[in-house]
Amino acid sequence: MALVGRRDGRNFGYGRQLSYAGPQALKDLFGGGHYGTVKAHSDRWQAFVRWCRSEDGPGFNDARQIDRQTLLDYAGHLRQQVEHGEIAIATAQNRLSSINRTLAALRGDQYVKVPSPSKALGIQRTAVRTSAPQGQDREQLEGIINALGEHHLPRATAIVQLARATGMRLREAILADLVRLKREAEQLGKINIQDGTKGGRSGAFAPRWIVADEYVREALNYAEHVSPEGSRNLLAPNESYRDLQLAVLRPARDILHTHNLKGFHELRAAYACERYEQITQHSAPVNCGHCFQLDPRLDREARVQISYELGHRRIDIASAYIGGRV
Repeated sequence: MALVGRRDGRNFGYGRQLSYAGPQALKDLFGGGHYGTVKAHSDRWQAFVRWCRSEDGPGFNDARQIDRQTLLDYAGHLRQQVEHGEIAIATAQNRLSSINRTLAALRGDQYVKVPSPSKALGIQRTAVRTSAPQGQDREQLEGIINALGEHHLPRATAIVQLARATGMRLREAILADLVRLKREAEQLGKINIQDGTKGGRSGAFAPRWIVADEYVREALNYAEHVSPEGSRNLLAPNESYRDLQLAVLRPARDILHTHNLKGFHELRAAYACERYEQITQHSAPVNCGHCFQLDPRLDREARVQISYELGHRRIDIASAYIGGRV
């Protein structure tokens, strides 16, 4: 256990620093597992801690001082960030949800929380994509790849190719077991995305197989070629995820922006739109396709398959990638 004092002590027994206490309580809550979930909640908790210590925050360094009004004030801060275009609505809601979860882990109860993050923010996130994702055009993608090569960012190139070819999330592309995936592609003609997945969705109970077409094989071959020596993925043996973010992802994002690509996540949506067209022989709704009107059953089948391939459990999440039923 990570408790360093009595449960009724500072930060409910998790140490003197608010920044340390939250992650430790989460590790206890999840029993040392669900690394990705703990990491996501911890990162959002650190954003909350930075606000607490800022001029706009309450100056707290003890979780026992945090009450519901503190959370409502933080919600107001996040709302301002959304209105100024600094963060997305989804980011703000996720941060509030993570604060709820972390405080519950610290306190051992749920007496202090934001009952409804969306109501507290006073803004609703949209779950339906209304603009065509960037990165669908293969020529645009080739231009991005060439630019990344000119700036000597081969691992960023590998991430771009994996995300576009397989629909992987950024973290999944970085942590993918390239040796296993190449073997599956060669022997089975399909690959099972399992590493770096969200919310502990991995293993035999959460298979995520996708067909290994020529683009998938090319992406895997290149990624394995640029994988650091002694590694099975895109992280060097002694390199942290944070190190890669600073050395590779940050400069790569600037290049993506100059080539009209908002970020790596757009490539995931581009993959989804391409898969919709392959399955239905119609353009995705966000690309002005009308499959739902012509064949609602086929539209639903495509959404189920795309949701599965993207690693989601809900069919409605497909609308965030390919557009609504129109």
